[in-house]
Amino acid sequence: MNSKVKGVLQVLLVLVLIAAFAFVAARGIGGAHRGSAKNIRLGLDLEGGVSVTYQAYKTDSTGKRTGEQPTDKDMADTIYKMQKRVETLESTEAAVYQEGSDRVTIDIPGASDSEEVLKELGKAGALYFILYSDLKTEKGGTPNEGDKVVYDKSKVLLTGDMIGEATSGSRQQEGTGKTEYGVSIKFAGKGIKKFAKITGEHVGEQLAIVYDEKLVSAPNLKEEISGGECWISGSFTSESAEQLASTVRIGALPLELENIHGNVVGATLGSQALKSSLFAGVVGLILVIIFMIVMYRISGVAASIALIFYVGAMLLALNGLNVTLTLPGIAGIILSIGMAVDANCIIFTRIREELATGKTVASAIDNGFSKAMSAIIDGNVTTLIAALVLYLKGSGTVKGFAMTLGIGIVLSMFTALFITKLLMKAFCALGMTNTSMYGIQKERKTINFIGNWKKYVVISGAVVVICVAGLVVRAASGGPLFNYSLDFAGGNSTSVDLSKTVTDEDKQKAEDTAKSVIGSGKSVEISVADNTKIVVRTEELSEQKSEELKATMAKTFGVDESTKIESEFISGSVSDEMKVDAAVATLIATLCMLLYIWIRFRKLSTGISAVLALVHDVIAVLTVYVVASAFIPVGSTFIACMLTIVGYSINDTIVVFDRIRENMHGLREQTPESLAEVANRSLTQTLSRTINTSVTTIVMVLLLFILGVSSIREFALPLMVGLVSGTYSSIFIATSLWYVMKLYFGKNKLAKKNAKKNK
Repeated sequence: MNSKVKGVLQVLLVLVLIAAFAFVAARGIGGAHRGSAKNIRLGLDLEGGVSVTYQAYKTDSTGKRTGEQPTDKDMADTIYKMQKRVETLESTEAAVYQEGSDRVTIDIPGASDSEEVLKELGKAGALYFILYSDLKTEKGGTPNEGDKVVYDKSKVLLTGDMIGEATSGSRQQEGTGKTEYGVSIKFAGKGIKKFAKITGEHVGEQLAIVYDEKLVSAPNLKEEISGGECWISGSFTSESAEQLASTVRIGALPLELENIHGNVVGATLGSQALKSSLFAGVVGLILVIIFMIVMYRISGVAASIALIFYVGAMLLALNGLNVTLTLPGIAGIILSIGMAVDANCIIFTRIREELATGKTVASAIDNGFSKAMSAIIDGNVTTLIAALVLYLKGSGTVKGFAMTLGIGIVLSMFTALFITKLLMKAFCALGMTNTSMYGIQKERKTINFIGNWKKYVVISGAVVVICVAGLVVRAASGGPLFNYSLDFAGGNSTSVDLSKTVTDEDKQKAEDTAKSVIGSGKSVEISVADNTKIVVRTEELSEQKSEELKATMAKTFGVDESTKIESEFISGSVSDEMKVDAAVATLIATLCMLLYIWIRFRKLSTGISAVLALVHDVIAVLTVYVVASAFIPVGSTFIACMLTIVGYSINDTIVVFDRIRENMHGLREQTPESLAEVANRSLTQTLSRTINTSVTTIVMVLLLFILGVSSIREFALPLMVGLVSGTYSSIFIATSLWYVMKLYFGKNKLAKKNAKKNK
C-alpha cells in the first residue's frame, strides 16, 4: 500500500473514532442510550440527593451489642433487605453497597424530598415483639401508636431476626365479602415455634410491635397460630398497610444499624457545581491544546488530537464501567488531562534530540517513542499506586477521585503511546518530513544545579521550619493542629445558599438562629463558602434538632429547604478513623513507591532520594494547611491531595532519574566531578519537559481554583502548591540527594576516596 494512502487511512481512522465517541457521547447506542454522556451516573454532590452510612452491629436477644464481627452472610442479607427498603422510595438510581467489613452506605441521587428520605432511612433500629401490657410511655402512661415506649428488655418475646417475610395485601372479609387491607408476617426458623407458644399462652391479649423504641402496632391475639404465618388486619388503607409491612421488613434485618454519617445535597447546588467544574475542564483543555501546538508544532497537533480522543474515551469508560462521577472525580479527570501532556512532552523532547543527531523524521519518531517508554511507564505506574491506595483506603467522593484518576492515567498512557504515535507516523507518511515542523533540540549549556545543592537545603529547611513552627504555635494555643473539616472533626454542618453575597448581618442572623435552636451554651461556628453560602457548624445533633435547624434556617432566610439547604453529619468515631486512614494511606503509598523504584532502578539510593523528595513535598503541602488554616480545612480531600502530590512528584522525579540511568551507561569512572556532570546534564536535558508539563498541569488546577466551587478550591490551592513543590524537588532536591548519597553513602569507594582528597 502506498505510504501516503496508508497515512491518510491512519488519520481518518483516528478521526472516525473521535467522531464515533462524540456521537455515542451525545446520543448513546440503542433505545437505552448506552454510552451517552447524559447517562453517566452522577454523585450526590453533582445531582443532589441523600447519602447515609450505617454501622452494623450484632445484638443479642435483649438488644445489647455482642461485640462480634458481622459475618459476610449477615452483611449480604442486610444489604439485600436495605435495597428492598430503598426500592419503595421514588428514586430508581438508589444504590446500597458495603463499605469495609461492617458498614452499609445508601446513596439516593435526585431525591425530590431529601428530608423525608433521610428521615425514613434513619429508622434503622431494632424490632421487638412485646406484650402491650408490658409497655409504658416515658411519663408512665398507656402508649398509643407512634409513641416512644419504655420496657424491660427481659420481657422481649420475639426479635426481628426471627421474621422471614412481611408483605402488605388485601383479603375478602368472611361474611361481608368486603375488601380489607392488612399485613402478612411469616416467621422463620425457631421463630415459628416461639410464635406458636406465645400466641397460645396469650390468647385475648395484645402483642405489641416495637420498632426503634416506638410502638408501631398492637394487634389482638385471637387464637394460637402454629403455622408461623399471621395476618394483621384492622382499619388499614393500602398505604398504611405497606408502611407497617415496610417497617417490619427493615426491622427484620439480621443486624442492628446505627446512623453514623448522613449528607443531604440540594439538586440546585449540585447542578451549579457540575456546570462550573465542566466549564473549567473545557477551558483548560482548549488552553492545553493551544500550548501544545505553539510549543511542539506538528507534534503538538498530534498530541491535541490524541487529547480529544482521550476525552471521548474517558466519557465511554465512565459510562461503560458504571463509575459514579463526583465533584472530586471531575477534578481527577481535569488533573489527568494536564498530566496526559507529560508523556507527550517526554516523547517530543526525545524526538527533537534524535533529530539533532541528524536522523530522519521517521527514524527519530521510532527512537523517540522507544527511549521515552521506560520513563512513561515508570512514572505512570507510581501514580497509579497512589490512585490504588486512594481507592482502597478512601471512601465516598475520594474513592470517586481515585477511580477517575486511575482511568485517566491508563487512557492517557494509551493515547500517548499509541494514538499519538499513529498520528505522527501518518503525518510523516503524508510527506511532513521537514525537521522544522517538529523542531530540533538545541544544544544547551549544562546548568550547574548540583553545585548549589547546599542552597536548596537552606530553602527547603526554611519551609520545614515554617511548618513545624506553625504546628508548635497551634499546639501551644491548646487547639487542634489543623483546622479540621467535618470529615475529621465530626459533628453537624448546615449550609444555606442565599444566592447573593453574604453580609456580616447575615452571619450574625445565622448564628443567632442556630443558638436559638440548639441552645445558647452550645458551640456554633459560622463560615462563608463561595461568597453566597452560610455554613453553620455545630457539635453532633439529634435527628430532630438537625431537622429543626434546617427548617428554621430556611424560614429565617426565606429559601427553599429542599433545594437551597445542604446538611451533613459525621459521628466522632468515623472522623477519628478517617484521620488514621489519611496517615496510613500516605505511608502505604510512599512505601509501595519506594519498593517499585528500588526494583526498577536496582539502587536503594535512588529510591531513598526519591522518597525523601516526596517527604519534602508533603511537608510543603502541610505548610499550606498550617499557614492558611483559616481558609483551607483538613478533610477527606486532604488524603486525595497528598497522594496526588506524591504520585505526581515521583512521576517527575523518575523522568530525571531515568535520564541519569541512561547517562550513567558507559561512564568509565565515578568521581565527584563525573557524577555531578551526569546529574547536571540529565537535569538540563529534561528541564524543558519538566517546565512544560508543570505549566499545563498547574493551568488545569488553577482553572479549577478560579472557576470551581468552594470544596474544589479547598482542594485545588494546596494541590497547586504541591505541584510547584514537586517540580522544584525533582529539579533541585531529588537529584542533589542522589548525588550526595552516591558520593558519601554509596558502594563506590573511589568516589569516597576522591571526595576526601578534594577536601
